[in-house]
Amino acid sequence: RKALQPASKAKRFCKAHAKVLKMVVQGLLGVAYLCYFIAACWLNIQRALALVIMTSVVVFFACWSLLKKHCGAKILLLLSPVLKCFQKSWPWLKWLVWVALLAGLITWLALDTSRNPEQLISLAGFCFLVLFLFACSKHHGAVSWRAVFWGLGLEFLFGLFVLRTSPGVQAFQWLGDQIQYFLSYTTAGSSFVFGNTLIEEVFAFQTLPIVVFFSCVMSILYYLGVMQWLIVKISWLLQVSMGTTPTETLSVAGNIFVGQTEAPLLIRPYLADMTRSEIHAVMTGGFSTIAGSVMGAYISFGIDAASLIAASVMAAPCALAMSKLVYPEVEESKFKGKASIRLSSGEEQNILEAASNGAAASVGLVANIAANLIAFLAVLEFINAALRWLGEMVDIEGLSFQVICSYVLMPVAFLMGADWADSPLVAELLGIKIFLNEFVAYQQLATYKKNRLSGLEEWDGSRKQWISERAESITTFALCGFANLSSIGIMLGGLASMVPQRKGDLASVVLRALLTGICVSMLNACLAGLLHVPTELGDCITFLSTANFSSTSYTTYMCCKQLFVSSVLENGTLSFTGPWAGVGDSVLCLTQCCGYYNHTSCVG
Repeated sequence: RKALQPASKAKRFCKAHAKVLKMVVQGLLGVAYLCYFIAACWLNIQRALALVIMTSVVVFFACWSLLKKHCGAKILLLLSPVLKCFQKSWPWLKWLVWVALLAGLITWLALDTSRNPEQLISLAGFCFLVLFLFACSKHHGAVSWRAVFWGLGLEFLFGLFVLRTSPGVQAFQWLGDQIQYFLSYTTAGSSFVFGNTLIEEVFAFQTLPIVVFFSCVMSILYYLGVMQWLIVKISWLLQVSMGTTPTETLSVAGNIFVGQTEAPLLIRPYLADMTRSEIHAVMTGGFSTIAGSVMGAYISFGIDAASLIAASVMAAPCALAMSKLVYPEVEESKFKGKASIRLSSGEEQNILEAASNGAAASVGLVANIAANLIAFLAVLEFINAALRWLGEMVDIEGLSFQVICSYVLMPVAFLMGADWADSPLVAELLGIKIFLNEFVAYQQLATYKKNRLSGLEEWDGSRKQWISERAESITTFALCGFANLSSIGIMLGGLASMVPQRKGDLASVVLRALLTGICVSMLNACLAGLLHVPTELGDCITFLSTANFSSTSYTTYMCCKQLFVSSVLENGTLSFTGPWAGVGDSVLCLTQCCGYYNHTSCVG
C-alpha cells in the first residue's frame, strides 16, 4: 500500500487538474508544431507549400469555430438590421440576381463555344437530360425549382473551378497526384504478403489490396472525426443553398466518400420517419457516386484521379437536384426546418482498433469485387458467344453485347459530347456500366487510355484502338457511379436491413432512383464535355527532331500524323507543306515515323 501511495496521489492530482493539464499538453504540442512549421518554411518554402496550405485551412476553421462560439450571437445582433433589410428586399432582389446570372451564363457560353463549337453538343445533351428527367417526374407541379437550379448551379460552378481555372486545375491535379503516391504505399503490405511477382503480374494482388488499405484509412479518419466534420460542412452548404432537409442532404454528402449502403448508416435513426421523396434522394445519392475505397482501385488502373474526385463531388448537388426533379416532396417532412442532426461516432476504443476494423470490413468488399468480376466477365463472354452463334445463323458476323450497346447508346454518347467516331466505344462502355458494373467498364477504359498513351495507331483496320482525350474525360465522368442493375439488390438489401418496415416504400422508388442516378452521371459527363479544354500539342518539329524513337507515345503519334498530312508525294517526288516546309530533318523524321505507322507518304 505504501508503495502505491505516490501513484494514487498522482492519479488524484491528474483528475483534479485534468483541464489545466490538458491545456498545458495542448499548448506544448502547439508550440512544438509552430517551431517545426517555422523551421520547414525557413529551410525551403517551396517544399513546405503543402504544409502551409493545410495549416492555413486548419487555423481558419479553428478561428471560425472559436469566433462563432464566443462572438457569434453578438455579431448576429449587430448585423440584424442589415439582415432584416435584406429579407424585405429579397422578393424582388432575387429576380434581379437570377436575371444577371442567366445573362452572364449566356454571354460566357456564347463567347466560350465560339472557339470550340462542338461544346454546344454537350450543352444540348445536358438540357435534353434535364428535360427527360422532368418528363419522368412523379409530381410535375410540385417540383422545387430552387433545389433544381441551385443544385445544377453548384455542380456547374464546381466543374468550372476544377476544369477551367488555373488554381482549380492545379489543386486537383496536386490532390490526384498525392492520392496516387498515397495508394502506392499499399505495395509495402501486399508485396510482403504475396511477393513482388504476384503484385506485378496478377490483377487481384495488384489492385484489390488498395481497397483494403483505403478502407483502413477511412476507418481511422472516421474514428478521429475528420470524415464526420467534412461531411457535415458539405451537407450544410447543400442544405442552406438548396433548401433540402438535413437527413437526405447528409446522406448524399456522405456518398462522396463512402458507398451506397454505408452513407445511409449516417442517418440510420431517422430512416423510418423519412418521406418517400427523402428516401428517393438517399438512393439517388448512392447510385450517382462511387465509394472512396473502389476509387482507389480505379486510380490504380490509370484512370485520372482528379477527374474521379471532381466527378464524385459534382455528383452530390446534381443528385439532390435531380432527385427533387424526379420525385418532388409532396409530404410533410418531420425534419423540415431542423438546423442539423447529430452524427454518431465509431464504437472503437482506440485508433488501432479502428484501423483493424476498417481492414477487416474490407474483406467482404474485396471478395464481393472479385466474385462479381469473375461472374460478370464469365456471363459477358457467355452472352457474346450466344449472340455470335445467333448472328451467324443469319450471316451477321461479330455480333456481341458490346456491339449492341454501341448502336443503342451511340446517340446518348454523342449527345454527351463524344466525337461520332468515338461514340460507339463510349456507348459500349456505358452499356457495360449500366448492365454489368462500372468496375469492368473502367478496366476497359483504362485499356483504351493505355493504348492512346503508348502511341498505338488510332485504327487497326476497322477496329478503333483508343478514344480521344476529350472522350476519355467524358467517359470517366459518365462511368463514375454505382447506377447499374446489380446495385438494385445491394441498395434494397442494405436499406431494408436498416428499416424493414419500409420495404414497400423502398421497392416503389428504387427504379426511379436508378434512372436518376444514371442520368446524374451523364449530366456530369455533359458538363465535362462542355468545359473540356483540349491539350496543346506543342512544337512537333522540335519534338520529332530530338526524339530517339526507341518507343512511341501519344505525342509521337500526333506529331507523326501532322507530318504525314504535311507531306505530299507526286510522281515519286516527296515535298512538305505547312510547318514542315523547308525543315531540314523532314525526310529523316518521316522515315522514323514510317517505321511505326503506315501512311501513303511512306516509301521504301
